[in-house]
Amino acid sequence: MDDVTTNAEAASILELGTQKLRELLGSEWSITAQPEEFSKAEEGDKGWDAVLRITSPGDGIFTELLVDVRTRVMPKEVADVLGPTAMLVRRVNHHTRLMVFAPWISPRAQDELRKREIDYLDLTGNVSLRVSRPAIVVHTQGAEKAPASHRPASKNKPMLTGPRAGRLVRLLTDVRPPYRATELANRATLSLAYVSRLLDSLEDQLVIERDGKVVSHVDWQQLLRLRASTLDLMHQTRPLGLLAPMGVQHVLDQVVARDGRVADTEILVTGSYSARAVAPVAVGGQLMLYTTPNENWNVTIASELGLLPVSEGADVLLLMPWDSSVLHRPRKYEGAWQVGLSQLVLDCLSGPGRMPAEGEEVLKYMARDESVWRLDTLQQAGSYRNANSGTDPTALF
Repeated sequence: MDDVTTNAEAASILELGTQKLRELLGSEWSITAQPEEFSKAEEGDKGWDAVLRITSPGDGIFTELLVDVRTRVMPKEVADVLGPTAMLVRRVNHHTRLMVFAPWISPRAQDELRKREIDYLDLTGNVSLRVSRPAIVVHTQGAEKAPASHRPASKNKPMLTGPRAGRLVRLLTDVRPPYRATELANRATLSLAYVSRLLDSLEDQLVIERDGKVVSHVDWQQLLRLRASTLDLMHQTRPLGLLAPMGVQHVLDQVVARDGRVADTEILVTGSYSARAVAPVAVGGQLMLYTTPNENWNVTIASELGLLPVSEGADVLLLMPWDSSVLHRPRKYEGAWQVGLSQLVLDCLSGPGRMPAEGEEVLKYMARDESVWRLDTLQQAGSYRNANSGTDPTALF
């Protein structure tokens, strides 16, 4: 049991988890849970909270699982605490396994648990249980995102939500470490306190590694996936659906001919058309263009491009960026200005239809050669391609 889980919470999670396991295995199996006496602080923690005995029907063969009950499971705790405990349990008795019960376990934490051969069950239905004798193999999937009722990792540590987190995620992805929190805060125009707390949270999730106060490694692929899991492209960009009477390619040709400026506004391509430039998966899809957070001005942009508003069947979407960081570090491909690769991944992974699959392909492209897109120093990490028609872009937000 971790240090933020109360005895009452542990008892409730243990009871609900045991019941869920009974439902999965069926009524013929016998499952009994024997809670351990919760140890006092001075007595130390055994590393588990209950012994779960599972007995097979007919032959009476049983196995015992040592259950660690937690209100939250952080990947770093899996590596630093649960992993060593599981190894110790196996050394004492090769047939005894450690199992974790929790209200919800993130996909990343599940991966870390499986790597260390630790069984787990959460109350949303994410279950992994492998026992050789009696033979039991259970693997089910529950919620990928934390339920609204799930307790945050810490009241003092921010989550990967909101525009501020987006700025830091883009910077951590686009620039190779090493760097300090102070350097990141200055470059992202964020408070040092906020950056420090978010780095603590990312370290808990094994997304970054630090050598003292210096960030020494960033798992940028996992970082982008985590950030994308908090986003909904179609909700946050408030898209304006439009029809292109002369075809989508004609619209794209116009944007290229104007060097990415329409009605004195910088236009950036994102979504399927942008992903196809580096990682073609399929043809078609809607043309998505980032424009301006000014809804009325988007009507002017649509008019200049000869687009007609429609309530359904749109083949062009004008997206409103929710923060200036969305437009940071764009790239030019075949004459078209497009969002930076890290932003493209975020848009695709949080988008509808086949876009998440396209996002994964872009991630593979990025991983093949980081030197093509990743910067060596924070000093190289400018925000925009230029002065954006003579106006400071941050003034738009």
